Amino acid sequence: MSTTATRPSDAPRASTVSPLPLFVMHLRMLVIETLRVPIAVIGTMAFPALSLLFFVVPNRAVADDPVLATQAVLGLAVFAVMVSALFNLGLTVAENREKPWDPYLRSLPLPAAVRISAQVSSTAVFSFLALVPVLVVGALATAAQVSAIGLLSGLVVLAVTSIPFLLLGAAIGYAFSSKAAIAVIQVGMFGFAFGGGLFFPPQFFPEWLEMLSRFFPSRHARELTLAAVEGTNPELWMLAGAIIWTLGTAALALWLYRRDEGRRYR
Repeated sequence: MSTTATRPSDAPRASTVSPLPLFVMHLRMLVIETLRVPIAVIGTMAFPALSLLFFVVPNRAVADDPVLATQAVLGLAVFAVMVSALFNLGLTVAENREKPWDPYLRSLPLPAAVRISAQVSSTAVFSFLALVPVLVVGALATAAQVSAIGLLSGLVVLAVTSIPFLLLGAAIGYAFSSKAAIAVIQVGMFGFAFGGGLFFPPQFFPEWLEMLSRFFPSRHARELTLAAVEGTNPELWMLAGAIIWTLGTAALALWLYRRDEGRRYR
């Protein structure tokens, strides 16, 4: 006689419970868990600001030019969100999968969409905390200029365009072990940063690289955020690219979650 383990997806679901309270509860738990390791939060907040302080501020040709300084600060703001999204979410998911607590959580009647959205939202909170030091250094040590409305619009657009990075981090966490995830994240992070014009303005790229960078989510985030700050209309390729990356990474993250769930419980 053979026995077959029951997958969590086959277990009875609590149909009478709204997903919102489950999402809020899970989000609260994840935020508290992260705050219990303060050095992780401090490191995420310090790295992008130090990059601005060491590589942009000493270059007075850039730091003293309002246009170039604004672009440099915005590029590193996108970089700050991207680093936090990929590292914090990707490594957290990968490490949790290797702990006995994670299989227990998956046995609970918690939909995959609620679990992933709570993880994404928790990381988004700390991603935007990383923006604070970048904006402070940019305001005090460079000639970057932005209006209050432009700053608010830029933050809203950056929040929306950061979604692909968050979902990609979740996908990496569900696809790789923690050791492999570190290597994949590092390659992807610097590839997106350099290729997307976060360290070096795209207008100075060779023609072939400028065209290639238009397929990177980091380039979409940079250009859309810059357009929001400057109050200009974004081009169609920027909007289309951001939408395609958002939908694609969402489908990939959910598929990898289901695949990982099937491997563990079938």
